[in-house]
Formats: sequence, structure tokens, C-alpha cells
Amino acid sequence: MNAPTDISMKTNDVLRIELEVMRQEHRDLDESISALAAKGTADQLMMQRLKRTKLRLKDKISQIEDRLTPDIIA
Repeated sequence: MNAPTDISMKTNDVLRIELEVMRQEHRDLDESISALAAKGTADQLMMQRLKRTKLRLKDKISQIEDRLTPDIIA
């Protein structure tokens, strides 16, 4: 994606679309990690990279969800 990484400049509609794309990427990474682990001959370096990428995506997803979820005063 060539879009700016600063979420404060994006509209909610753009953020929702990016959120869905990131969620799909997260699921794909999870499937890739599972497939490599099941294979038994997984390259540990590759597994670590995939897991780090998955964690970065999870952090970005959380940031966007926080931005899209209004603060509710209880």
C-alpha cells in the first residue's frame, strides 16, 4: 500500500477498508504459519519473520479499531 501510514489524516471509510484488508492479511499469515509448522521442516527464521509481521499487523489493526470506536463514558 502506498497510502500514508498516519491514520489521523484518513477518513473513517478509508480506515474501515484498510482494516478489512489488514484482517485478511492477518488471517493469511496465520494460515501460512500453521502450514509451515504442520509441514515439520519449517525454516525457523521464516517463521519468526512471519510472526513478527503478524504482530505488526495486529498492532495496526488495534490502532485503527481504537480510532473507529468512539469513547463511551460510562
